[in-house]
Amino acid sequence: MLIIGERLSVVSRKVREAILKKDKKPIHEIATEQWKAGAHMIEANIGPAEDDGEGVMEWMVTTIQEVVPLPVSLDTTNSKAMEAGLKVHNNQWGKPLINSTSLDPERFVMFELSAKYSVPIIALTVGKSGLPRDAEERVEIAVQLIEKAVEFGVSLEDVYLDPLVLQISTSQEQAKEVLRAIKLFQQLNDPPMKTIVGLSNISNGCPKHLRPILNKYFFALLMYEGLNAAIANPAEIIEVVKTISIINGKTLYAHSYLEI
Repeated sequence: MLIIGERLSVVSRKVREAILKKDKKPIHEIATEQWKAGAHMIEANIGPAEDDGEGVMEWMVTTIQEVVPLPVSLDTTNSKAMEAGLKVHNNQWGKPLINSTSLDPERFVMFELSAKYSVPIIALTVGKSGLPRDAEERVEIAVQLIEKAVEFGVSLEDVYLDPLVLQISTSQEQAKEVLRAIKLFQQLNDPPMKTIVGLSNISNGCPKHLRPILNKYFFALLMYEGLNAAIANPAEIIEVVKTISIINGKTLYAHSYLEI
């Protein structure tokens, strides 16, 4: 299970202010906390980054990798900023991840960058008509995304299909559709397609005390269906990952397994 630490997002006021002031300290602290909590990769979400997106992404990537020996997931709709991040990324710690592309023709450039730099990419199952209605529609979109990946020369082993998690407070029925989609996606190719979710989307809009509970239990169900990766708060879910690994016999049990 690939865990991508989600907390370095421009949506956060603390992160946004650090970016504006080019203050490395908060970025270092949050990146280090997520690494120590069990993250395998750190998300650098700079949003559209219309003003000096290239410089912002370069600064974020290098700042993160100054303190943690991990690859970075690059999250922006700005293709120039995306490429700038790919260029400065220290691949000694592993390949970066492009987050993301979709069936929007304006996002196909991300497929081009994935092929050019031989790096994995997240493909959101969002169609031209908007959000998918059910698992079957997600599969239809996924098939088109797979075809586009092949067209642009991206290895299918580098594609992570994202079924698009929606908030349970307003779209409760969609949680089950996401679970079904995760299972169905794996049947689209041999070897099975990789899958990923933005986990905390499930609890957006919910009371603060409920959010980690919803995230944790939904994550457990996703793992049962074969999920490969999650963009999440590692402190919330690492216990689930380790425990399910024990129950499934993938890790040898020890009383101290949560500490390993």
